[in-house]
Amino acid sequence: MKTEAVVLRTHGGPEVLTRETLDLPAPGPRELLVRVHAVALNHLDLWVRSGLPGLKLTYPHRLGSDIAGEIEAVGPGVRTGYVGERVLVNPGISCGVCERCLSGCDNLCRRYQILGEHVSGGYGRHVVVPDANILPLPGNLSFVEGAALPLVFLTAWQMLVLKGRVQPGQTVLIHGASGGVSTAAIQIAKLFGARVLAVTSNASKAEGVRALGADEVIVRSTHDFVDETKRLTGGRGADLIVDHVGGDVLTRSVLAAAWGGRIVTCGATAGVSSQIDLRHLFFRQIEILGSTMGPKGALWTILDFVRAGKLRAVVHSSFSLWQAADAHRELESGNVFGKVVLEVA
Repeated sequence: MKTEAVVLRTHGGPEVLTRETLDLPAPGPRELLVRVHAVALNHLDLWVRSGLPGLKLTYPHRLGSDIAGEIEAVGPGVRTGYVGERVLVNPGISCGVCERCLSGCDNLCRRYQILGEHVSGGYGRHVVVPDANILPLPGNLSFVEGAALPLVFLTAWQMLVLKGRVQPGQTVLIHGASGGVSTAAIQIAKLFGARVLAVTSNASKAEGVRALGADEVIVRSTHDFVDETKRLTGGRGADLIVDHVGGDVLTRSVLAAAWGGRIVTCGATAGVSSQIDLRHLFFRQIEILGSTMGPKGALWTILDFVRAGKLRAVVHSSFSLWQAADAHRELESGNVFGKVVLEVA
C-alpha cells in the first residue's frame, strides 16, 4: 500500500525532513498495520536526524519512537489487538526468543532496536509493528497524550524503580527537570514516596516542576546544584540521582550523592565524556548505573497508574506531522516543558 510520511534521506538540520509518498508492505506474520494519529518527539529524533556515529539506516528513514493510533489491519497469526482498537506502540523491538527476552529483560536483547532509531518509526500515516509491541490506549487519554508516554516513562521507570530501587523517604535528585524523562521521573519518585529535588535551567520552569510534585527546585543558572543538594539534605547528599545530561553534570553528581547512593544515567545531551575521581566511588560506595529504555512489561504497569490518575503525560505543544521541521526547531530551542507531539490527520 502507499502512505504519506515525513522522511530523511540525508543527515543535517530540520530542513532535511521532507514529505513523501512511500510504499509500505502489508503486515506479515504476527504484525499489525497501525494508522498513526500522533507521534511524539524525543531528543533521539534530533540525534538520528543529525547523524549518530555507527548508526546504519535504510533510506528513506522515518523518525518517531512514540506512536498512538488505531489498528487498521492484522497479519497472519496475530495474538492480540483487533481492527479499530485504539493502541499505543511500545518503542522497543527485540527477538522475543532469547534468554533475556524470555526473562523479561528484552531491552538487554542483543538484537534490541528502537523504532525511529534503528528501524523506521512513526513519522507517517501508517506503521507496521510486531503484535508484541501493542498495548490498549487508556480510554481517558487522547492520542496526543498517549503518544507522550511510552519512551520517557519506560526510561524513567527503569531508572528509578528497576535500577535505582527508589524507596519511601529517600531523596532523589533529578536533572533537566523540564525534559520528558525528568517530568516522568518526578512523578514516579513521588509515587514511591520519595523527596524530590529537581534541577532546572531557569526560574521560569520552576512553577511547572513544582506542580508535578517536586519538593524543592534548584535553578542551575543561579545556584550550584551540589551545594544546594548538600544544604537541602543537611550535608548528607541525594540517595538517588537521575541524569540524562552527562558531561560535567555527571562528574559533579558524584559529589552530590550520599554515601552508598546511586546515580542512574540514560543520556549525554551535554557531553559524552566525564572525568570522575574513582576514590569517591569506592570509598563512599557510590554506584553509577547505565540505563536504556525498559522491559516491555513495565509499560503495562505504568499504564495502570495512568488509568488511575497517578501518572500523567506532560505535553508542551503539538504540531501537524507536516510541520515536523518546526517541531524539531522548537525542541532544539531548549524552551520546552514536557513533550512535543506531532498530530497525523
